[in-house]
Amino acid sequence: RLSSIDENNHLPLPSRHSQVWLSNFQYRIIMPTIAVEKELLFSKLGRSYTDNAFDELCFEFGIELDDKTSEREEAMKSSAGTLTREQLQTLSDAIIYKIDVPANRYDLLCIEGIVRSLKIFLGDIDAPVYKVLGEVKESITVRKTNTDKVRPFVVCAILQDITFTKDRYDSFIELQDQLHRNLCRQRTLVAIGTHDYDTVKGPFVYDARDPTKIEFVPLTPDDRSFNAKELLNFYETEAACKHLKPYVPIIKKSDVYPVILDSEENVLSLPPIINGSKSKITLDTKNVFIECTATDLTKANIVLDTVVAMFSEYCSKPFTVEPVRVNYMCSNGKILDTKVTPLMSNRKERANIEFCNSLIGIDISPEKMKILCNKVQLGPAELLENDTILEVTVPPTRSDILHPVDIAEDVSIAFGYNNIKKKIPTTCTVGREQPLNQLGDLLREEIGCAGYTEVLTHGLCSIRDNFTALRRLETPSVSLSNPANIEYQIVRTTLLPGLLKTLQHNKSASFTSGFKIFEISDVVLPDERHVLTDTIVGAKNRRKICAVYSGPTSGFEIIHGLVDRVMTLCEIAPQPAYIANSAKGPDEKFRVTRGGWLYTITELSAEDKVSGTYFPGRAASVLLTSPSRENVQIGTFGILHPEVLKNFDIQYPSSCLEIDLEALF
Repeated sequence: RLSSIDENNHLPLPSRHSQVWLSNFQYRIIMPTIAVEKELLFSKLGRSYTDNAFDELCFEFGIELDDKTSEREEAMKSSAGTLTREQLQTLSDAIIYKIDVPANRYDLLCIEGIVRSLKIFLGDIDAPVYKVLGEVKESITVRKTNTDKVRPFVVCAILQDITFTKDRYDSFIELQDQLHRNLCRQRTLVAIGTHDYDTVKGPFVYDARDPTKIEFVPLTPDDRSFNAKELLNFYETEAACKHLKPYVPIIKKSDVYPVILDSEENVLSLPPIINGSKSKITLDTKNVFIECTATDLTKANIVLDTVVAMFSEYCSKPFTVEPVRVNYMCSNGKILDTKVTPLMSNRKERANIEFCNSLIGIDISPEKMKILCNKVQLGPAELLENDTILEVTVPPTRSDILHPVDIAEDVSIAFGYNNIKKKIPTTCTVGREQPLNQLGDLLREEIGCAGYTEVLTHGLCSIRDNFTALRRLETPSVSLSNPANIEYQIVRTTLLPGLLKTLQHNKSASFTSGFKIFEISDVVLPDERHVLTDTIVGAKNRRKICAVYSGPTSGFEIIHGLVDRVMTLCEIAPQPAYIANSAKGPDEKFRVTRGGWLYTITELSAEDKVSGTYFPGRAASVLLTSPSRENVQIGTFGILHPEVLKNFDIQYPSSCLEIDLEALF
């Protein structure tokens, strides 16, 4: 998607106090891949395509035909010759398309969603209207005091008079698996349970109980009864249940386990692990009770709406769903809150017509843009404010529409990527890397060649890590008004805490020959000179270099050498007095330097605000003279104070440097 990547598919960040991250590490968004049988897909589409033609259709719609395979071919690849000839003969040769879909298009995670979206895109059908039946006949009571301890939310729905076939049933199960892997984050955020409504009796109860008091026959294995504690222990050790083992740690250490029961205390499910055998869905199931337990209510509603939207087309009244009332009850029996789910609600979003045309690189009329919205399920659309604003209707299946950029992208898909004419930009400039970024990249490579490993750490940290643990006085900084926890209170003003945390979390690494790490990143500092700007931020980013050496010795001379190396690379010459202290003075005549740029090293004053970080008498200032200023401190380096090492639980003597990179060019 063109929009800012949201929390549903954002780029993964390193863990808060990351282990070593290499400088050439690149992130990659993994797109979900949906496997659909070619003949079944074309049958549902009511059209036939050659492989190339279907590949082109996928491109036009914004998805990708990744591979063409078969069940037998896949088995031969994955089994590596372990299957016998007879076993291979039983596998199908039917062609299977593997289709990559955007990670935030949850409505495309099953064949029903792909077919429906393509048919709407091709103009074969209109987008369906989803309807929640008015009368609420069923309810579920949440014992809030108990469930808050482990998995606080639940949302539910009932699909009435649904007809399953083998293909529909398989797709129903596959959609749940795809959602669990993607939006549900391996069931940690949301877990889906589906049940044969006719085998249980409402009203239902969502509770959290002592695991030894939850007893039922699970789907796997379905030949005997377990209590919840025994069942999780069984899943951890039984090879036949290895597909369930990854979910056990989600609730294993909790004092209470979540459980959904009917009015007769029959266990429907032990979320997020397994359903009960009693409510198992079969091809003969006519009414489906869907429950989604969650730690994130927003995602739970998206998941439930997606499942309902995809499979309500198989109900006797297509695209209808029976709602369920969710009552949150406290320990004294009082109902604290009531919600009716599923939501299945449409919402309105707006985008400026000129903005959409400009971003896409086209010039179409507002009326045509309005019509195009129907092809991508954003209709009916309306034109507002003298045809300058496009207001679209976002259905419950399109939770990815968050911003005008998303609307612009869908308009471009409906218009057709191949119909956008290539043109030379009207600007006369040639793009290139920002000088500061270019300098940083060059230094990264050179510092890496010097034996240092680059790390990437969080921009947010605690007040303790940024000031107290470094033995520094607390100074003004950019703080969060509502930090998620104590570790994310302020934006860092120094890179040093992140590197020390990295050492702390890499104790298993060998320090025998010294452990050298560095980071070139931004810090954020108060900016009193430019408070009254267009954005009135009163703060500025500042690019810095920070490096740490830790090993059997303090390594002061190693860090000192890195300072000199950085200055040499930046073509800054040492001052004559500094050269006089070096045995390599005669070699300085061969140094390539910029005229008027000089540096020197002096002892760090005890009055300096960062002096407490270093061992007394074992720290230095880096002073820079340039054509515009003289002997300005741009950084410090030295041996870290033992108390600092203790605060970060570092077991070896260490030295560090931190230099303002922006001052060097």
